[in-house]
Amino acid sequence: MKLKRVLRDKNTDVFQEKPLIIAGPCSVEDYDTMEEIAVNLKELNVEYLRGGAFKPRTSPYSFQGLKDEGIEILKDIKNRYGFKIVSEVLDIRDIEYMIDVVDVLQIGTRNMYNYPLLKEVGQTKKTILLKRAFSATIEEWLNAAEYIALEGNSDIILCERGIRTFETYTRNTLDLNAIPVVKQKTKLKVVVDPSHGTGRRELVRPMSRAAIAAGADGLIIEAHIDPDRAYSDSEQTIDLKELKLIIDDVNRIYRCINKK
Repeated sequence: MKLKRVLRDKNTDVFQEKPLIIAGPCSVEDYDTMEEIAVNLKELNVEYLRGGAFKPRTSPYSFQGLKDEGIEILKDIKNRYGFKIVSEVLDIRDIEYMIDVVDVLQIGTRNMYNYPLLKEVGQTKKTILLKRAFSATIEEWLNAAEYIALEGNSDIILCERGIRTFETYTRNTLDLNAIPVVKQKTKLKVVVDPSHGTGRRELVRPMSRAAIAAGADGLIIEAHIDPDRAYSDSEQTIDLKELKLIIDDVNRIYRCINKK
């Protein structure tokens, strides 16, 4: 690995005192729902709002996102409430619609091997959140980060979101081993996605605690005002009360393991 520079971009300064929390719905659904979620997240002092406008779904019949309309909703929420926006980019052609609104461009699990897209986001000045492909080894994941960095952008956050194993009770299996391994190999920050990592909302809180205890720098969590009515991934989406409990938990754990 050639990635050795500690991230010092203003978007990642929040890592210094507390774990980074990125929260919000899987998909941008409509303005009113997004605003209600935003108001609640603001009360929890969450600074990074996630929301998918372009959605890569396993089934072509599933909700594919609001696309450009979703970006406009995120733009208005950002301007009104001051969030930093995290959203997934699926295609090189989408970057132009997102670049002025989205603060953190997310590369999802399906696109970790999309090398033209990795090179393209590497030419931006945005923070890149690179999710590990569910079939990827750690070395393949880090090589994907190299593709981005070699284009000039080393402001990269790595995201462990679970890998595919023989276990079927959970959607994926969170590879918490990856956290200390990546921290030994690079100086990049690592966040964990316990929502996709488990696929079950009752497991999000315990795995959030485990991730921070293992050394993760933050979490990306799917949260909604009414999880059962979420357009996508409702089974792994938590409500805002549960999110508050998680934030309280992980802040305490983070302070304990980062005492000097």
